[in-house]
Amino acid sequence: MAASVVLGDDAPAQVKVLFTTTETDEALQLPEAKRPLIVPADIKRYGLSRILNSESMLATDRPIPFDFLVDGAYLRTTLEDYLKDNGISSETTVTLQYVRSLVPPVFEASFQHDDWVSSVDVNEKRLLSGSYDGLVRVWNAAGHVVATSPGGALGHTAAVKAARFVTASHIASAGLDRTVRIWKYGVEEDEVMDGEAPAAVLKPLLELYGHKGSVDSLAADATSKRVLSASVDGAVGLWSISKSSAPAAPESLLPGAGAVAVPNKKRKITSEVPRRGALALIQAHKSAATAAVFDPRDRTVGYSAGQDHALCTLDLTTGQVVSTVATSHSLLSLAAARGGSVLAAGNAARNIVLVDPRASVATTAVMTLRGHVNKVAALAAAPDNEYSLVSASHDGTCRIWDLRSSRKAVDGDSAEGTTTSISEAVYVIDREGREGKRPLAGEGVKVFDVAWSASWGIVSGGEDKRVQINRGRDLVQS
Repeated sequence: MAASVVLGDDAPAQVKVLFTTTETDEALQLPEAKRPLIVPADIKRYGLSRILNSESMLATDRPIPFDFLVDGAYLRTTLEDYLKDNGISSETTVTLQYVRSLVPPVFEASFQHDDWVSSVDVNEKRLLSGSYDGLVRVWNAAGHVVATSPGGALGHTAAVKAARFVTASHIASAGLDRTVRIWKYGVEEDEVMDGEAPAAVLKPLLELYGHKGSVDSLAADATSKRVLSASVDGAVGLWSISKSSAPAAPESLLPGAGAVAVPNKKRKITSEVPRRGALALIQAHKSAATAAVFDPRDRTVGYSAGQDHALCTLDLTTGQVVSTVATSHSLLSLAAARGGSVLAAGNAARNIVLVDPRASVATTAVMTLRGHVNKVAALAAAPDNEYSLVSASHDGTCRIWDLRSSRKAVDGDSAEGTTTSISEAVYVIDREGREGKRPLAGEGVKVFDVAWSASWGIVSGGEDKRVQINRGRDLVQS
């Protein structure tokens, strides 16, 4: 028999609901006897969340914000409106799947740069940015630069397109000068610079040569201390950050190769940084390789995406392409989703396609995420669950997605003929100006990269020469 909520003499119409969840936390499991419930028909998400947190239900020590899925879509109206909009009888028992809320990302801060911000990354304490001015910067939470890469012969000679923390003390960067560079970052020394002390210079450790075109994307693995790169030459590079384990650099790609040597006893050495080559260069794509990532479950496996529409599975031990999945559009970004069981690929058609690289080509695209109105330039998985992603686009926004919220695809929904379901963004993050105001149209708001961590929140960088930080707030307390 369904439990009933006391509604009063002027109570509105009622709806019988059945609560379910896929949450694994035992504290969020309802006993069978408590699941059926009669609630007011005009109730919304906030009211349902309060009921679940009550002493007669979950009896949580602190209020937990919940969202509710009905037939795979988030409930954003009253139950009464949902029933009317879908032509469902008010006598029907509505099944509500409750999930922890993705809290709205509130603008917190932005860090000013001298040029476009092409890349961002974070660890627990520090933020990393790469810029078109050729510099790599490390920031603290107060917005102060605590370390900067050198210019001239010891640094990048053109725009930086990618920068990643490899370990807490090592950084990798790459860019238009066709090199991957490894930097030493003194974490302990940096701790004393949390005020406005002058920034330190990152110490160059290695210059890595092998690519014949701009290196536009990097992925790092702290355990193996290796780096993956994707280049416009179509190749994916595997690199070691250790000087002793990295092979010699190819002479033909070193600066000045082919130039006539002129004897000069007074000639100065322009760079004393060791130069090394790749552990492997995998020619995975027929045109530009745009992104590469490690498999989070097996770091001997990698994946790459390219403008040739292909998504490749790579054996990093043998340096071979294991399999290739053909998609319908040029791929521009890549991230592992659902714990690595599927890949999220952003494309030039403004969509994100979830792909299972192990399945047959006919059944690979399992979901399409729609909503961006320009190219999807970057993707990052949520740090605390396997259901959420954030994307960055040239339309000037970042969008947050919940892979639990989807509906069946219908004819004309997507150009991906194999797509089985469609999902829309849960939240949209716009760029903010100096005073916290959104920039005007045409001011330059393309977002080039995004990162997501529990300590920093969502960090993005773009054409507005800013790193922007957004962090969620508690829905129940708002």
